[in-house]
Amino acid sequence: MSKQRRSASGYDESDVRIRPGGRSRPRTKTRPLHTDAEQAMVVAVDRGRWGCVLAGDPERRLVAMRARELGRTPIVVGDLVDVVGDLSGAPDTLARIVRVAERATVLRRTADDTDPFERVVVANAEQLFIVVALADPPPRTGFVERTMVAAFVGGLQPVLCLTKDDLAAESDFATDFADLDLIIVHGGIEDPLEPVLDRITGRLTAFIGHSGVGKSTLVNRLVPDAFRAVGAVSGVGKGKHTSTQSVALPVPSGGWVIDTPGVRSFGLAHITPDDVIAAFSDLADAIEDCPRGCTHLGPPADPECALDELPGKERRVSAIRRLLVALNSNDPW
Repeated sequence: MSKQRRSASGYDESDVRIRPGGRSRPRTKTRPLHTDAEQAMVVAVDRGRWGCVLAGDPERRLVAMRARELGRTPIVVGDLVDVVGDLSGAPDTLARIVRVAERATVLRRTADDTDPFERVVVANAEQLFIVVALADPPPRTGFVERTMVAAFVGGLQPVLCLTKDDLAAESDFATDFADLDLIIVHGGIEDPLEPVLDRITGRLTAFIGHSGVGKSTLVNRLVPDAFRAVGAVSGVGKGKHTSTQSVALPVPSGGWVIDTPGVRSFGLAHITPDDVIAAFSDLADAIEDCPRGCTHLGPPADPECALDELPGKERRVSAIRRLLVALNSNDPW
């Protein structure tokens, strides 16, 4: 008996067989909430691994990777992150960073003043110690001014830390910044540590300076056995802390110092003159009356700059204009 042929209209969806694919469950974009995550601070970065301390406790260290859902979200030293997974910190264990908290402050720079790509150097630091030697190498006003600009715009309190004052008198170098309310401390090898400790205890402080100014010497005085501590916090991969890495170190009296790499130049391509003025509350409102395109440098470049109309602010405006000049001149050191 021959099998009767069915017409096309006689088929329905029950007659269609679909071979299952390689995945047994459909993919979803819904991500877990990670309500059990704990907060940690990033203290070191090494090739796709982050050294963290739970609840800011130097004794509760762990190594973490970035969760897939974060994509290429940048994570730097000082960031507060939420971590899940194995939080024991035992050898060969790995936690996951699932969230990065909003940053309270940020220190940024670019490679040079033509580079549109800004790099976050440090996150959440309360202050920036700008370490400058008074001799060998000689101090550079431009370096201090440019790092001050980055600090003011990023929300950090700049502090000028002078070293090697046993080799040269302070002269008039520090007085160039008197009208900018810049805090000045001495951190040379012969200077007592108490004034520096008073400023950094209980705070997150970033240290910056170009090579040879005594920054590492000062950090080693503030953090006994600093080299051993560096190895502990940066052992997140096979690498060690070098001049290309930032690392946070715990201060025995409380707080953290972030030792940053020595710099040859400090690009500020991401900062405009308006950004600089806005960092000074007593001048920020005045520039609303400036003509469009004003660079706030005053005559002859800006003959109608509103900053020239502020009574009793002449010295302060002059000092801030020096910062604006430095904003446009990035010489290597």
